[in-house]
This record gives sequence, structure tokens and C-alpha cells, in this order.
Amino acid sequence: MSGYKHPASGILRLRAELLAQIRAFFAAREVLEVETPMLSAAATTDPHLTSFVTAYSGPGPRHAQTLYLHTSPEFPMKRLLAAGSGCIYQIARVFRDGEAGRRHNPEFTLLEWYRVGFDHHQLMQEVTDLVTELLADRLPLAEPEWLSYQDMFERQFGLNPHQATVAQLVIATEKRRISIPPGMPKENVDPWLDLLLTHCIEPGLGQGRLCFVYDYPASQAALARLQPDNPLVGERFELYLNGIELANGFHELGDAVEQRHRFTAENAARQAQGLPVMPIDENLLMALAEGLPDCAGVALGFDRLVMLAAGKETLAEVLAFPFDRA
Repeated sequence: MSGYKHPASGILRLRAELLAQIRAFFAAREVLEVETPMLSAAATTDPHLTSFVTAYSGPGPRHAQTLYLHTSPEFPMKRLLAAGSGCIYQIARVFRDGEAGRRHNPEFTLLEWYRVGFDHHQLMQEVTDLVTELLADRLPLAEPEWLSYQDMFERQFGLNPHQATVAQLVIATEKRRISIPPGMPKENVDPWLDLLLTHCIEPGLGQGRLCFVYDYPASQAALARLQPDNPLVGERFELYLNGIELANGFHELGDAVEQRHRFTAENAARQAQGLPVMPIDENLLMALAEGLPDCAGVALGFDRLVMLAAGKETLAEVLAFPFDRA
């Protein structure tokens, strides 16, 4: 087999080069690379994500215990931060059940990092520095763009997303002749905001440039803290390039009581949708109670970055063995 050449050998080399550049970038900034477990007794409570379920049947205290493959290394990384690790990053294999398509693979590579003392605006600048450096010789970019979630909706629809009603969003949807999925809620604005975002705004974001959308509605804050002077707004951002979401970042929530409340609310939403209630990560909550340093964190989809750098259209083109050939 010495003469065999994998069809994606050029892509494999590109992946290796980008990984080396990432490690050099963080080494220069004295950010520590870490590894955390892929298996956990807890799982994501996010109703939009589904964890792979497995079981341990060997000896020891976890005999016959249900375990979950992580959807992100976030929770154990925050435990390290609370223990005093300082700034850290990880290049992790993560797993999300039910996510397969042109830009999704159930198993993928996530670059996640946390910067102590940063807020989400400072972290957006570092994301800009990293992605610009990685793509400099591969995909020339115009100057980055920063848009608040509110400005984006006011420009496109003339609506303040933090105050809009479902009725107003329905009118905006119907006016643009967007097909409305069955079962859309009559009280929760978030699915309507997402529908307008994905159909009318996302495809045009970051064309030829990095585009940061920041300060999301508090109901979409996820693991971000709320603005001290405006509790309607969560200190969260997403990065887009050529209409593709590349990264999701937060000025991290450090309040264990609030975080438990959000986990509980997400499980209630799961139950209302007929989804299984997931075990909450008590280890994370204990770490938050002990004290998480003020920090910001971000997760960046490495495979999507490779796809853009290589000028490809699908994730399958930049993976050695995509899901259907795994």
C-alpha cells in the first residue's frame, strides 16, 4: 500500500498546518493547552442539542452508569478555571447526535478557549487576530464588521428584538413570505427571531469579511452573563464568515444560582417538547459556587474553518472520513 494516496491528503496537510498555527498562536500568548474528558455523568440541557448516550459496565463506582459524550468541553474547562488554571484552550473532538448535513457532522473538532480578565468585546478582538492569521494566505478578508443583535434587526425589519412581540414577528415573517414551520409558539419570541435570522439575515453576514453579531437577547444568553445596566441583553457573540457561523462566545456567567436556574429552565423546555430531561452537571455548579474568575470564552468550529480555508462547500470534503464513511 506504499503507493496509496488518500483522496483528501491535501486537506489532511492543510488541517495539520492550521492546527500547528493555532498552537503557535496560543503558545505566543501563554495560553495553556489542556485536555478534559469526553465522557461525563452529566449532559447538555440545551433543547437544541442532543448528547450521544453510552454506558460504563466495568468495575468501580461508576459500574453500569449511563454516561454522555460531551457536546463541548466547556463545563470541565470551567472547572479548571475555577481551580486556578489561568487562561486555557483545547482542541477537542465533540459529539452531537442528529446533526448530519452539508455543514454538520455528528463528530467534529472544536477549538475552545477561555481568557481570564477578558470581556466578550476583548475576546472578539482576539478571535479576529487568530482567524485573520489563519486565513491570511488562504482567504483574503476585508475589514471586520461588528453588529449588535438589536442594530441588525432594526436595520432589516425595523423592530427592536428585545421588545418585539410574537405578533410583530409573525407580520415580519409573513411579509417576507417565509414558510412557517408547524407548531411555532404563540408566546415565545425566540423561535420567530431565529426564523427571521436564518432566512433573511444569516446568508448575507460576513461576505468576504469577519462579521461579529453581539449582545443577544437575554432569553438566548445561554451561558453568558447579562449586561449589568440592561438585563434584556446577554453578553454573547457569534462570528460569521461568508454566511457561515464559525464561533459562539460569551462573557461567562459565574453565578451558580443563576446557572442552575437556566439549566432547570432548559430541562423544562425539553420536557415541554417531549425530549428527555438531562442530568445537570453538579460538578460545574460546585465549581461556580467556589468562584469562577471573570473571563470570556469562545468555541470555534475547526472543520468549518478548514472548509472556508480550502474553498470547499461541505464538511465532508475536509474530513478524512465523514459520518457516512466512518
